[in-house]
Amino acid sequence: MERFTLLFVDDEEDVIRAIIKKIDWDSIGFEVLGLAGNGRKGLEMIEELQPDVVMSDIRMPYMDGIEMTKEIRKNWPDMKILFFTGFDEFEFAREAVHLEVEEYILKPIRAVELTEIFQRLHAKMTQEYREKRDVEAMIQNFQSYLPQLQANFYSDLIEGKIPQEDLKQQMKDYHISLTGPCYSCIVIHTSSHHVLEGLSYMLVSSYTQKLARERLQERFHAVPVLYKGNLVLIVQLKRPGEMAELTEECNRFCRYVKKTIDAVATIGIGKVTRDLMELPGIYSAARQALSYRAIYGVERAINIQDVEPMREQADPVENSSHDLENLFSKIRLNRTEEMEEAAELYLEHTFTLGRGLQRHRIAMMELISSLYFFVQNSGIDTEEMLGEADQLYTELLGMDRAALKSWLAEQSRRLAEQMTSSRSNTARTYIAGAQEYIREHYGDEELSLDTVCSHLGVSNAYFSTLFKKETGESFIAYLTRFRMETAARLLVETGEKNYIIAGQVGYSDPNYFSYVFKRQFGVSPSRYIREHEKKNEQ
Repeated sequence: MERFTLLFVDDEEDVIRAIIKKIDWDSIGFEVLGLAGNGRKGLEMIEELQPDVVMSDIRMPYMDGIEMTKEIRKNWPDMKILFFTGFDEFEFAREAVHLEVEEYILKPIRAVELTEIFQRLHAKMTQEYREKRDVEAMIQNFQSYLPQLQANFYSDLIEGKIPQEDLKQQMKDYHISLTGPCYSCIVIHTSSHHVLEGLSYMLVSSYTQKLARERLQERFHAVPVLYKGNLVLIVQLKRPGEMAELTEECNRFCRYVKKTIDAVATIGIGKVTRDLMELPGIYSAARQALSYRAIYGVERAINIQDVEPMREQADPVENSSHDLENLFSKIRLNRTEEMEEAAELYLEHTFTLGRGLQRHRIAMMELISSLYFFVQNSGIDTEEMLGEADQLYTELLGMDRAALKSWLAEQSRRLAEQMTSSRSNTARTYIAGAQEYIREHYGDEELSLDTVCSHLGVSNAYFSTLFKKETGESFIAYLTRFRMETAARLLVETGEKNYIIAGQVGYSDPNYFSYVFKRQFGVSPSRYIREHEKKNEQ
């Protein structure tokens, strides 16, 4: 049996407690979470407990059931609501229909009748849950997410994150067809240093990518993947010999881009393979080919097999990009031992492939650029963390493998600590900003979680979780406590009437102010003043 949770909101607390005791809630699939004495308290408990069903009176002090239900509908539209009232008035019933209330129940009601109502409600809710789980609904939902799932698959494929035993099943699940039989990768890079005045780099880059899809995608049965700011095409070929045709067509494309929009495009072309599991290495080789543009020039296609013809048989496929991403992942998680292992793995591949001085220089340039990119995207000052790029490049070239390993491990540790500190500082900044805003606006009756989050520029859900984690209490609880503590101080220091103090701390209803004050301190405002005066006399 499905289990649902229930919250009562009614100022006749004795009557409701008697009803709760008379019904075997467990046997009909419900759990009673609690009882709120008015609509405002009800909203506080709803925010904290998130019940499936709310059963509420209509006429209550401070906030009636109609107003509370309107707030519920704005924030929790799927929550089931029942009205339980002693007033059989047409206007109430019409408003209940408008607010999509499940039942309009008149008091008094026998426990047997109420049990039957909740049994019907349980059956209805159970059916709704089953419909949500319906296979067809799941398929439709899956279809809506399929393009994003496919994009994630292609990214994981070129990153080497898909185990071989899972490849066929994932391709089947995501409706992906890569028939080959031969595959390669090309990476299309648009220079940010050659953009016509008046145009943004992002505009030129996105248009270059559009042209690449139009001219290259269909001809070479390519799958486009936007990855790390570049367009990557997973190319399908009938035979390895088509690589020459691919290279020449990519050269023509670069010239076409220059002529059409006066932009500078360079294409890196990886090797060819018949095994999709080798695609991460093929992609890495295409990126490596792209890095040769500093040597061979731009506005052209660079095939890795042309610039490194002697490495075809001698060396394993490079996977340094994947190794760096693995290292950055460990840094983000602040896992010291795993960072050292990831750094060692990266350097092992780099030094194996970098037997020549020029290859080693290229590897160092790629390491520095990747580090700077990572540090900048992490919101950390690059010069403070890494220094000047030119100076760093000279320094790294003079290091042997052991010294470079020590340097990379130390930088990884510092980065991890800085990122952890930055995340903590961000959290403290949000909390401090919220507390400052409360101190300045606690007298505003409209002050709420929405207004504070709007002021801070952060989502309600993220901020609520962050606030509870950092302070140990919910935002509403903190605001109420701050207002009540301020009210207590003002009552003692100013001697003003209760209703004056209530307005000063954001309560337009003096009665509700007294109710909340008593709930906070255990005594009414008047008695609180008398007890304070009595202590001073002693």
